[in-house]
Amino acid sequence: MGLNFADVFAMQGLYSATPAGSFIPGLEFSGEVVSVGRSVTSCKVGDRVMGVTRFGGYVSYININEQYVIPMPQDWSYEQGAGFLVQGLTAYYALLSLGNMQKGMTVLIHSAAGGVGLLANQICKKYGAYTIGTVGQPNKVDFLRQEEKFDAVILRGKDFGAQLRQTLAERPLNLIMECIGGEVLAQGWKALAPMGRMVVYGNASFSSHSAQPNYPRLFWKYLQRPRIDPLKLPTENKSLMGFNLIYLYEQTDLMHQLLRELQALDLAPQHIGHVYPHQDMQKAIRLFQRGKTVGKVVVTW
Repeated sequence: MGLNFADVFAMQGLYSATPAGSFIPGLEFSGEVVSVGRSVTSCKVGDRVMGVTRFGGYVSYININEQYVIPMPQDWSYEQGAGFLVQGLTAYYALLSLGNMQKGMTVLIHSAAGGVGLLANQICKKYGAYTIGTVGQPNKVDFLRQEEKFDAVILRGKDFGAQLRQTLAERPLNLIMECIGGEVLAQGWKALAPMGRMVVYGNASFSSHSAQPNYPRLFWKYLQRPRIDPLKLPTENKSLMGFNLIYLYEQTDLMHQLLRELQALDLAPQHIGHVYPHQDMQKAIRLFQRGKTVGKVVVTW
């Protein structure tokens, strides 16, 4: 089972797509099929599979419709399977369906050492794009440069805007994978080239490092959030888009089309940086919240 920021936000009551009442977190999983219904034809008992669910993934057994389960590549581990679908679909949909990524584009990828960021870089390279990754921790910089082959890496700080301009030099910034928010979002929008697109799929600046959110601090951040005037968009010639992956869960035909296109890219499996047994779930969540992780965080049963 893979951990996602949506799980953390849902547990803290900050995620609009959270089911009403009591719920079990968890959006993605992998495992072995132990039983199938009479009409199931896409898999059989003993198959190694991976899948997505609209919450309910933090369990040892899951009962789910076959349309949300697909075969896992034979050379992948269960950990790699559990950490691929949500991140892969997020990155692919943002870059291709919304971002209209083309060869030679410059793409800014925030939280580049996380699950979405790493797969987004892989997808960009398949399309011949130039990638700039950003991280919030210095120990992640060399990993992105040396192992993940980002073209440039920025350690985000108060001078992020100046760093971004220096890194871009004469390059136009065509596409931004935005998941931070706040001043980082504002500086990225300012640097975005005409005809550029910003795709917002998260807001890590609103995350909390503790079990309970600091609501006064969150409210202050909300009041200070960047304002982008829609009346200025035609003049600036830029596009701002956002999406919630839960939408794809309700659009199964579209989801399977995207999965086929994603699988056709033949990406390397997800980088699994941290694996915890389910008894240590709280430790895994706390580490994830503090932004100390590199790659995907997976919990096993």
